Amino acid sequence: MHRATKIVATIGPASNTPEILLQMIQAGLDVVRLNFSHGTADDHRQRAEFVREAARQAGREVAIMADLQGPKIRVGKFENGKVTLVAGEPFILDADCELGNEQRAGLDYKDLPRDLKSGDVLLLNDGLIVLNVARVIGNEIHTIVKIGGELSNNKGINRQGGGLSAPALTAKDMEDIRTAMSLGVDYVAVSFPKNATDMEMARQLANIAGAPFGIKPKMIAKIERAEAIPALQGILDASDGIMVARGDLAVEVGNAAVPALQKRMIRMARESNKFVITATQMMESMIYAPVPTRAEVSDVANAVLDGTDAVMLSAESAAGKYPVQTIETMAAICIEAEKSEQSELDRDFLDRTFTRIDQSIAMGALFTAYHLGAKAIVALTESGSTALWMSRHWTHVPIFALTPRVGSERAMALYRNVTSLHLDTNTDRDTALQQALETVVSKGYASRGDMVVLTVGEPMGQAGGTNTLKIVRVGEPY
Repeated sequence: MHRATKIVATIGPASNTPEILLQMIQAGLDVVRLNFSHGTADDHRQRAEFVREAARQAGREVAIMADLQGPKIRVGKFENGKVTLVAGEPFILDADCELGNEQRAGLDYKDLPRDLKSGDVLLLNDGLIVLNVARVIGNEIHTIVKIGGELSNNKGINRQGGGLSAPALTAKDMEDIRTAMSLGVDYVAVSFPKNATDMEMARQLANIAGAPFGIKPKMIAKIERAEAIPALQGILDASDGIMVARGDLAVEVGNAAVPALQKRMIRMARESNKFVITATQMMESMIYAPVPTRAEVSDVANAVLDGTDAVMLSAESAAGKYPVQTIETMAAICIEAEKSEQSELDRDFLDRTFTRIDQSIAMGALFTAYHLGAKAIVALTESGSTALWMSRHWTHVPIFALTPRVGSERAMALYRNVTSLHLDTNTDRDTALQQALETVVSKGYASRGDMVVLTVGEPMGQAGGTNTLKIVRVGEPY
């Protein structure tokens, strides 16, 4: 059955073989996430090669996303690997400390003391440990433990309410961008951007690093800082898409604020013609269990109903016991949720103005297919923009985007309700349209007598040139 919502999965020790990757792609994986917080450049290179080989065996293109670590602010290492903090007791975060103990811990971000003052609240290990800042003396942050617990090496630190000054791109991120471009990745996800400038800088670095390989990756802003929320429209304008990164975001703004923010971010992304990924703990229990909790099923389904382009797996597929089964389960949830979605196409088009010919054709194709009950929309596209615009509106009519560019085919793997297929380059419009129709029919997406809406640009081969809409019945001459 056709599934509109895409699935992103992180590759790690549990899924780092061509055999498992092939099974994951066959189960419904659309985009592979390489987490640059872990592993070496050689690890990522090998994984990228495995993904490309598994996709070739599966007979379809899969996109690869490089997810940068960003300025994750962490405690240092401890003499014994971990300590236990007790509520009411003092604890010092010391930028000069090499190895921590029961009284103090080191910091990997040495400027943290400059960002804090008395009364600030620090949340460690995703908010499981809470420290109240009593005073800052030089490079030492003196705190009182509010909520204690076990604290182990390299756990993350957030300030409640955000406001830490660490730059979005670290020296490691810049090197990782160069590595990612050499691997031919399709997407770069930037961690902890605060504003549009962070995304513009990341794009410039990626374009420069990708130039020798002929690559201009799509840029994804991970929304996980409190200060990114008021700057969201600017970040969207500077990005190709966003990720609702609910982990660090929840720590900074509070768990209760995240569901409404998720809905707002998805709505804003779609209105801005950008794609959006919903991430973090979506199927967390399936790291250890063969079935998800009912709450997790509802979480995934609600993200689909909110209009997300993709749902993402992290540890579930990277380190969990059931990476293939998790994808199968997530795909089934998406399909069921999509069945109940109501199309609001007519309302979406009210008060809309289109100044570009290609965008007007895309919207015309959607409107026509929806009201005529077409079986499919077939878009011949170079860059994928036509398919992206169509995918911003839900119609229950599947969109098939055919392109001669492998890069465009892979990028469209993330767009909601879009199935990207390869079409050999052809400068004759009628021949190309016939080939496109035959491709969709041969793959079982449409059959004789079905009505199909086609879009194409003349002259062919120019990005942004879509200017023709055609309505045909399969099997009849045109």
